[in-house]
Amino acid sequence: MNNNGLDAWEANAEFWDKAMGDESNDFHRNLVRPNVEPLLCVEPNDFVLDVACGNGNFSKRLAELGARVVAFDYSSRMIELAKSRRADVFDKVEFHVCDATDFDALMGLRREKLFDKAVANMAIMDISDIEPLFRALGAMLKPNGVFVCATHHPCFTFTNGDYFDICTHKGVAINGQPMLQNYYHRTMEDIFGTAFNAGFAVDGLREIPMEGDKTPNIIVVRFRRYAED
Repeated sequence: MNNNGLDAWEANAEFWDKAMGDESNDFHRNLVRPNVEPLLCVEPNDFVLDVACGNGNFSKRLAELGARVVAFDYSSRMIELAKSRRADVFDKVEFHVCDATDFDALMGLRREKLFDKAVANMAIMDISDIEPLFRALGAMLKPNGVFVCATHHPCFTFTNGDYFDICTHKGVAINGQPMLQNYYHRTMEDIFGTAFNAGFAVDGLREIPMEGDKTPNIIVVRFRRYAED
């Protein structure tokens, strides 16, 4: 049983934690964060949902910026490692195991106060079905709240020569990881359409190449929940 790739994340959790360390790797520090943070624009006392938080490095960064954070990951081993590594921010960060494809489980993360913001760093391409996540975010974010996600740029990272083929393929996030993981290719229409159906508009976007490349490998999008009338 594949469990939507959970077996790979459990197998890779300790390797991933060691590779990311306390400060994350160069890719996240130099490409992802500098493009996510200006769109997310965290302010003191923001209430933020950290989607697929891994070992909790960005959760800590959010806490340092003054946010209160609910962070979750699909991998129970990854959450154990996050809790071990990030005990210094337990006063501001809650860590939970949650399946991002399970709407009811996601809604279990809802608190009395709606989230101001949500973020997913290089994660939605790892999630087999993003509709439950966007639908839950539509219910858990305050009006005008934002969801910022960084992911593989679907226009330039598909692998089988057919951009319109919504498919799954195996790949590597960090060289040397014990097990290949699932990547889920979607078109821009599919990603944006899912967000629009959940009550979001797009009001921010960045396209980022790897060093020396002439096409963007990463796209960072800010989705904003429609304000209620």
